[in-house]
Amino acid sequence: MTIPEVELNPCFLTPERVQPEYPLLVYLPGMDGTGQLLRSQTAGLEAGFDIRSLAIPRKDLNTWDVLTKSVLDLIHAELEKSSQRPVYLCGESFGGCLAMKVAIQTPHLFKRIILINPASSFHLRPWLSWASQLTYLVPSGLYDVGALGLLPFLASLPRISPSDRHDLLKTMRSVPSETVLWRLSLLREFHVDEQQLGRLTQPVLLIAGASDRLLPSVTEVKRIGNILPNNKIVVLPHCGHACLLEQDTNLYEILKNNDFLESNADIGGLGNVFKLEDPS
Repeated sequence: MTIPEVELNPCFLTPERVQPEYPLLVYLPGMDGTGQLLRSQTAGLEAGFDIRSLAIPRKDLNTWDVLTKSVLDLIHAELEKSSQRPVYLCGESFGGCLAMKVAIQTPHLFKRIILINPASSFHLRPWLSWASQLTYLVPSGLYDVGALGLLPFLASLPRISPSDRHDLLKTMRSVPSETVLWRLSLLREFHVDEQQLGRLTQPVLLIAGASDRLLPSVTEVKRIGNILPNNKIVVLPHCGHACLLEQDTNLYEILKNNDFLESNADIGGLGNVFKLEDPS
């Protein structure tokens, strides 16, 4: 798979298999922002969804508000093509924070919401916040070393295939140090109004890896669950922070087992290569 160079504006990546008759699933990625790491889940999800994965330019230094508007503009552009279908919003880690911002901006747009290890718990790890501020002192040449050292915190490595492990590291190294610092600053400053969050009445699935060594994700989904009126919490007992890359994690099966699907389609989707969305 070739990772496309998305350098100008946030855009949607789409699998080779486009299914406009299915519900639209919009995936908002973690700190890397590439949207490419969802590909290990694509074959399963294609059984019931038409998938779009957000890709944020590597040098994007926009605020939460600008990113939120970009996502909503992209979703509305998709719905102009087929406006009658339901929209599922799925955010992982950094993307979980963005998903909350997007959802409270347009609470009636989404049929269902999925948050996976949302990084809104960043403030609960004081050492991460301190370290993220000290990284301004680290020469950019050391970021490759730092990315390698961070891998055991990001993922349960024995549960990830060697090729996915390699792609995770490659993706982390593809993001410039300035962008990493900026996105860390966004996480430090992240805030959503709990009253607005509490007005989201659609079903929300909160997924946390119990073995997340980077963030206290189980604690965080329980906190969010106390705010949202219609939610279900799923704790994956052996999973780390980047749980969607782990070989035993099947997001479609998790949604199916928790009555989170509208379609009775069986798993059988094929094709897991993302390409740039055709702007026409």
